[in-house]
Amino acid sequence: MNYPHWQLVIPGGLLIAFVAVLHVFVSHFAVGGGFFLAVTESIARRQKDAALIDYCRRHSKFFALLTLVFGTITGVGIWFTIGLVSPEATSTLIHIFVWAWAIEWVFFFVEISAAIIYVKTWESLPAHDHQVVGWIYVVASWMSLFVINGILTFMLTPGSWITTHNFWDGIFNPTFLPSLVTRTAVSVFLAGIFGYVSLPKSEGRDKVARWSALWIVAGALVLPLSLWWYFACIPQFSRLYFDRGFIGVRHAIRGGIGFTLMALVIALLCGLWKPRWMRRPPVGFLLVCGLGVIGAGEYLREFVRKPWVINQVLYANDLRPARIDALQSQGVSDTANFLLTPDTASSNYGENLFYLQCGKCHSVAGYRAMRWRVDGWDTEFAADILQHIHMLRGTMPPYPGNKGDRRSLGRCLASLNPSWQFTITDANRLAVGERVFGARCGHCHTVNGNFRPLRGAFENRTPSQVRAIFPALGEMSSNMPVFNAPDDQAQALAFYISHEAGKPMPFKQPPPEAPTSRSHSRFARPARPWQEVP
Repeated sequence: MNYPHWQLVIPGGLLIAFVAVLHVFVSHFAVGGGFFLAVTESIARRQKDAALIDYCRRHSKFFALLTLVFGTITGVGIWFTIGLVSPEATSTLIHIFVWAWAIEWVFFFVEISAAIIYVKTWESLPAHDHQVVGWIYVVASWMSLFVINGILTFMLTPGSWITTHNFWDGIFNPTFLPSLVTRTAVSVFLAGIFGYVSLPKSEGRDKVARWSALWIVAGALVLPLSLWWYFACIPQFSRLYFDRGFIGVRHAIRGGIGFTLMALVIALLCGLWKPRWMRRPPVGFLLVCGLGVIGAGEYLREFVRKPWVINQVLYANDLRPARIDALQSQGVSDTANFLLTPDTASSNYGENLFYLQCGKCHSVAGYRAMRWRVDGWDTEFAADILQHIHMLRGTMPPYPGNKGDRRSLGRCLASLNPSWQFTITDANRLAVGERVFGARCGHCHTVNGNFRPLRGAFENRTPSQVRAIFPALGEMSSNMPVFNAPDDQAQALAFYISHEAGKPMPFKQPPPEAPTSRSHSRFARPARPWQEVP
């Protein structure tokens, strides 16, 4: 955002996540929970089960309070936060899908009205009419999900819309159907979890416990198949993120699978087998599992779009691809008149550039902190890295700015840590060299690892021979930053590379894999012996 009062201490994307995950959690329950109530009431009326009808009456009050109050407030919160953090992306989605949003708001109005009528007319409406109101809610809420799902999936897979700009091509994009099935399965899964919140204390307790467990099991069984379908339809660049070993992706996948399995086990054990065990602790843990599944899914959905916020339309920093060349030539000072001035040499200019160009995804010292990533960098090295940042990290868009902008932001990044000053001895030379390697080389290379290993180039070379190559690195490849480390650090780095490349390796290395998000030696996952070369 271009306004000086909107500078967060956390990345803007993290703020969106805090609001969005809670909203998605409740909104999917709003879809599944309405279906749960309508089906359960129909069964209760048909069986003339007074205890089950009473359960539906009490559960509907909880349902309405949570979905209509909390769900609506967080929904407004999403619009507020995305409008501030990514105004261009928000505007783009509104303009492309203005009629879709209008249709969704109609469904939302019907949904709210039906929910209020449903809760308030248990005694005043005939049973048949009351059930009709419940099914009206089910259709309206699922159709709201139907429309929003089309807009959300468009952000990753715009498909043929890129060339046709046709509204229907945008809505019914390649991942529309698998995502719709997945979200419907999650809604059923959450409906079963929330079904335990209003569990009767005595009569009908076992019946409701088993019935809710069946919904959890049904949702959990459909999820793997629908996700497999979804992942088969995502773009190739997104699939690579699941193979690269990104720490966040690994945690999200493991977390999503783990929470689903734990909820499934609790449903089978405490729901179907021993309903009397379903007390507050298992119910609370089920709610945590449901929130964990939603959080993992939303994290992956957002991450696999990197470096885009709308694939092929808008980068994560809210810039369109067509503008990048002009900004790299002319600079960015006129793109944010509230924050940037023509004085690119001032310290405030670099700090404001950080907020504008990095703050949507990064913080200084918190979530996705830049401080540890740039430890050991100086201004010139940082400016040179920025020029190639999209090649250094596939999740990063090209840097939008000219040489003066890169120097200003580079100066800001270099100031985040004190300059390195080493007293290098024979005892610490290897350790210092490892630190220098992490700062200068490890973002793109390993020595003996499985991504761009340097062993083949430096094996059997002395430290002096390795050191002699450093000045020519920039000439070897236009994508290599100029090596400008102080001489003592260069000597330590040469010693480290020579030492590591000369280690005997007993096993053969498999074919090279894609890079990890923390590929340098201090942060990379240690290579297994069978991943190392002789």
